[in-house]
Amino acid sequence: MPDFAYVARNQQGAKIAGTVSANSEREALAILTGQSLFPINVAAAKSASAGFMQSKKVRGQQMAVVYAQLAALLRSGVPLLRSISVLREQSSKPVLKEILNDVYAKVESGSTFAEAIARHPGAFGEMAVNMVRAGGEGGFLEDALERVAQFTEQQEDLKGRTLGALAYPIFLATVGTLVVMGLMIFFVPKFASLFDNLRERGELPAATEILLWISDTMRAWWWIVAIAATGVYLWLKNWLATPKGRFVSDLLKLRAPVIGAIYQALAVSRFCRVLGTLLKNGVPILKSLEISREAAGNKLLSQAIADASENISAGQSLAEPLAASGYFPKAVVEMIAVAEESNSLDKVLVDIADGLEKRTFRQLDLVVRLLEPMMLLVLAGVVLMVVIALLLPVIKMSGTV
Repeated sequence: MPDFAYVARNQQGAKIAGTVSANSEREALAILTGQSLFPINVAAAKSASAGFMQSKKVRGQQMAVVYAQLAALLRSGVPLLRSISVLREQSSKPVLKEILNDVYAKVESGSTFAEAIARHPGAFGEMAVNMVRAGGEGGFLEDALERVAQFTEQQEDLKGRTLGALAYPIFLATVGTLVVMGLMIFFVPKFASLFDNLRERGELPAATEILLWISDTMRAWWWIVAIAATGVYLWLKNWLATPKGRFVSDLLKLRAPVIGAIYQALAVSRFCRVLGTLLKNGVPILKSLEISREAAGNKLLSQAIADASENISAGQSLAEPLAASGYFPKAVVEMIAVAEESNSLDKVLVDIADGLEKRTFRQLDLVVRLLEPMMLLVLAGVVLMVVIALLLPVIKMSGTV
């Protein structure tokens, strides 16, 4: 039975604070009233176990299945509590089962489904909670859950395709770095003793001198290099977590050649899809903008969307501040402006997201196809430079002989 923290006044008017165990907030209020107390504030007490539950995360693909199955059960006429019970019984993931157990207990004790899932932000995102809340209040919970399932699947597919496209270039970069390090640490030093005579006479080619110096430095001071690299990584990681670091990072991502346009298009498509999905499910536009601005994943775009929210609060349009920011493509802004006039913003935003994703993935595929041979050429070039630097003294010695 959960605990509720309360602040109340007794019959003498004195303020009293404490906790009371009850199945729901309403039951806690009834208990306090029965004790001749006048409640001022009653809220669920935060405990270590509750914080632990909130920190648990579930993969998006698993949650998409949960949303879809729950929508199917409800559409078939199965009551909500029974549907949650079915899902928790068939779940093979211990974390998901534990979360569904808690959701079941909260709904059984009188909480709404939206309130119950809001306790687990690691599994149920803010967008899903608001869509479920709107669906529960509007009587279309099954439709809301289906749309959440579709959205979650699309987002997971987007992540998977992006990571899949970048997997091979990352693999090439990693292997190339290891090959070059292996050459410099283990292969190049074996030739150093062969070039001693040329080095003493000052006839060793500059390229070979530089190569041997790099190799000796890496062998002798590798631990300093490793410590420095780790320090730079940790400093950069902490700095990027600060508001200024995040802002600079997001700005560089948008302005990066070639990749910046792809990153911008994906961020705009995420914003459009989240906003369109929320509006289609009856979530108020200001709340929808608040959620979708975080879904963009970029501070600069988020600030532009926040400015748009202020415009809407003042009775103006959404398109104008988005266009003024310069971070939204002109075609997207024009479509949003027309959609606002025709009152079809929710549908148009989803269409914009679909179109942007298709075009962006075509661009991403092209960039990746060009990137792969370029990385192979760079790797081959580095190896060739090492070989040439080692062969130059050999050729010089053979010419002398």
